[in-house]
Amino acid sequence: MKGSSFDFRLYLVTDRSIAVVQPLERLVELAIEGGVTAIQVREKDASTREFIDIARRVKTVLTGTNVPLIINDRVDVALAVDADGVHIGQSDMPYHDVRKILGPTKIIGLSVETPEQAQEAETLDVDYLGVSPIFPTPTKTDVQTSWGLEGLQRLRTSSRHLLIAIGGINASNAAAVLKAGADGIAVVSAICSNSDPRHAAHELRKIIDIHCGRTP
Repeated sequence: MKGSSFDFRLYLVTDRSIAVVQPLERLVELAIEGGVTAIQVREKDASTREFIDIARRVKTVLTGTNVPLIINDRVDVALAVDADGVHIGQSDMPYHDVRKILGPTKIIGLSVETPEQAQEAETLDVDYLGVSPIFPTPTKTDVQTSWGLEGLQRLRTSSRHLLIAIGGINASNAAAVLKAGADGIAVVSAICSNSDPRHAAHELRKIIDIHCGRTP
C-alpha cells in the first residue's frame, strides 16, 4: 500500500536514548493505544543487526493495527523486515535509487529543510514531505534554521505533497502547526520523553481530531 492508504496525522519518530518507557516496543504499543497513526523507527547508533531486531519487534506490535512501519534512512533494514517504507534525508540515498530498490508500492518520505529542497521535491513522487524543523529542537541539531509557522504556510501554498511537520512540536503548539497547513505532525520527545506515552499521544490526538473535525 502507498502512503495514501495510511493515516499520517500523528506520526511518532522513536528515540530510545530519551525514551522513559522501555523496551521500545512497549512504548510504541502504548503510543498506538493513545492514538498514534504512524511509526518511524530511527536508530542512529545501533548496529545493522540490532536495528533489524528492534524493527522486527516493533513490527510485531503493529500487526493488525494498520499503523505503518517506516524505517529511518536504512533501505537495507526496511527490506530485511519488509517495512511499509522508509524516510530519507537530503544526505541519504537519492529518492530515485530508493524507489528502484523498494519498488512502486512502498512508502517513501523525504525531509526538506529549505524552500529550495522543497521546490526540488515537487519533481519527485514521494509519499510525503517531512518539513523539518518547524521549531528549534534538541533532537535536530544539524540544521541552522527552522521553518516556523510562516515558512510552513508558504510551503503549503506551493507544494502538492502531503506535509508532515516535525521539530519542537507538542501539545502547546500542535494546533497552530496544523492551522498553518500541516497534514500531520511528527513528534519525538513529546511522546518518547513522557512517562505516560499513551496519555501524551491521546492529548495530541485530541488536538488533531478537533482541528480535522473528527472525534477519536
